[in-house]
This record gives sequence, structure tokens and C-alpha cells, in this order.
Amino acid sequence: MYALRAPWARATAAAAAVALTTAGLLGGAAASASTPTAVGTAAEDDAVRIMPLGDSITGSPGCWRALLWNELQAAGHTNIDFVGTLGPQGCGVEHDGDNEGHGGYLATNIAAQGQLTGWLDATDPDVVIMHLGTNDVWSNLPTEQILGAYTTLVAQMREHNPDVQVLVAQIIPVDPPTCDGCAARTVDLNEAIPGWAAEITTATSPVTVVDHWTGWDAAADTSDGVHPNGSGTAKMAESWFGPLDALLSGQPDPDPTPDPTPDPTPDPEPTPDPTTPPTEPGRSCEAELRVVSSWPGGFQGEVLVTSTGSQPVTSWTVSWDFAAGQQVAQGWNATVSQSGAAVSASNAAWNGAVAPGSTATVGFIGSGAPAGVAGPVACAAG
Repeated sequence: MYALRAPWARATAAAAAVALTTAGLLGGAAASASTPTAVGTAAEDDAVRIMPLGDSITGSPGCWRALLWNELQAAGHTNIDFVGTLGPQGCGVEHDGDNEGHGGYLATNIAAQGQLTGWLDATDPDVVIMHLGTNDVWSNLPTEQILGAYTTLVAQMREHNPDVQVLVAQIIPVDPPTCDGCAARTVDLNEAIPGWAAEITTATSPVTVVDHWTGWDAAADTSDGVHPNGSGTAKMAESWFGPLDALLSGQPDPDPTPDPTPDPTPDPEPTPDPTTPPTEPGRSCEAELRVVSSWPGGFQGEVLVTSTGSQPVTSWTVSWDFAAGQQVAQGWNATVSQSGAAVSASNAAWNGAVAPGSTATVGFIGSGAPAGVAGPVACAAG
């Protein structure tokens, strides 16, 4: 099980963070110091401190952070504090907007110039969620150099907090009309990130890869081939939510240390009645469809898939019918298809395994009115 560090000596660090928090603008320009715009109980010293780290995709305005914050609150994670030396930039939704999303910054420059060290000292995070490298790709830097910067950044995080937990994004597609090679270089970087993470992760400071690539369409989900639009913003929030929810919930490590060798002379089990087959531990799931937000002519929905059996689910498919002609325009965190009114969604490669009592989330953008959409759906577990 992942363990977040105890909040020792937190009061001094929290005071320093408040003193240095700024309402930063694009590119890192500082304004007057202000207290964080925390919601709920995030100001408490024992709150889990989460640093969103990145470039303009994270901070200008980075409204996926607003959606993510509210999704986490709705899931019961009220004792969290998004931290950063930059403040919120609107988004029209109440949320804790502190972040380290510095427009135009390169991972390689942040690492080489030691900029992260000061941000860590000011904010003292327990968890870092990092979407960084887009500007490096645009600058035609090789994958090896970008990964070297990632390694330096993680080392700086661990020097500040040996137990820091790091979620690293496979970045969203980069395909602006002014950068012919960006799309291919993004693919190269994303393909290399899982292997890099496997080499650098540790038991006390795990590095988790978060897939922001699968299901993305640079033309449909960005405003300019780089920055997420409305649908892209929703997809980013959903992609972060699953792994971060699991971390905050203390979900067991998917590869726990095996139990010790059992007693070689266990007590004998009674012979089952030959006419009654023995009961095998089962895999089962339940799912619920809900509307997250809506607007004239459309809505955002999500399906919560919960493992209800005694054994972990290894794959799942949910299905439901729209009653009023609604259509799925885009989906994420699953393979979503629709035929007439019937909609089905099957797990992605990375979220098919769901521990008993745990939940996976499917998100989608729908067209039409949301009336009558929410409710139970069928769930098949494998």
C-alpha cells in the first residue's frame, strides 16, 4: 500500500508556502502574495499537498485542475491542498487553483537551472503530478535529454521529501501547424516514459505513469494543436483522476509482496458434497452513469465502475441505452462505441484491473439533452 508521509514539521513549511504563494500569470510573473484559495479543509496542516507541475497546459489557465479538484472532492478526498507558487487563473469554477504551471518553460531548463528546488521549498508537496515536456518537444530536443531532465527533477523532489509520490504524464498530442516534427517527437517521448519510470521508481517514492495520450485527437481536443479545449480539459481531468484517486484512497500496490510460504501442514479441509460444486471466488462489478456537467445541446457524463466481487476484476465492459437520441461525441479512459441508442465502453489497457471495492471511471462528452441519462448500467466483469 502506498503511504503518504506523516505531516511532521508541517506548520513551518505551510507558513512559508502561504508567504510565497503568488497570483502568478502566464510565464511566471508574480503578483502580490495571497493565501491559497483552498476549498473545504485543505488549509489543515495534515492535508495531502499536491503540486500540479508543468507548463501552460497546466497553468494557463489549466482548467483541468478545476475539474480534477472537484472530482476529488466529490469522491470524498476533501483533505487535500493543491500547492504552487502560482495562483488560479479563473475557469469559472470554485477550486484550489495553486499550481506550478509555468507557460513556455522547458523541463530541461527547469532541471538545469534548479528552479524546482525553490518551488519545493515554498510549497512542500507530498505528491507531484507532472505534465511537462511539450516545450522541449517543440524545441526539437531529443527524448534522452528530456528523460534526463525528468530524472533530475525526481531527484530534486526526493531530496526535498524522500517519500514524495510522483505521477508523470505521457503528454497530450502535440501537433501544431507550425511544428512539422512535433507529433512524431511526442510519440517517441511517450513510448520511452514507461521504461524510464520503471527504472527510477522505488518502494518509498513510487513513480506512476499516467496516460494522457490514448483517446486524444489533437485536432478535436486542442484549440491550436497544443492546448486543450473543452473536451481536452475534461479528458485531462479524467486521466489524472483515476491514478490520483487510487493513491489518495490507499489502494494496494498492484504487485504486492507475496505472502510467506504457507504452513506445509495445514488443517485438512472437509470434502465437499460431490453433488454440490465448490464455490469459486467470483469477479463481479456494478456501474453507475451520472451527468457531471451540461450546457445547451451537450453534456459531460461519466460511468463509475466498481469491483464488487471477492477477486480483482481483470477486465470490464459497461453498457447502457440512451432514451432520447443522445450521442457520444468523445470518450476517454475506455474504448467507447455506440450503435443506435446502445452504448458500450470497455476498459483501456491500463485500467482493466480493479481491486475489490475500488472504482474505475469512464468519461465522455455527449450531444443532446442530459435529461434521463443518469442511472444504473449493465456491467460485465472478466
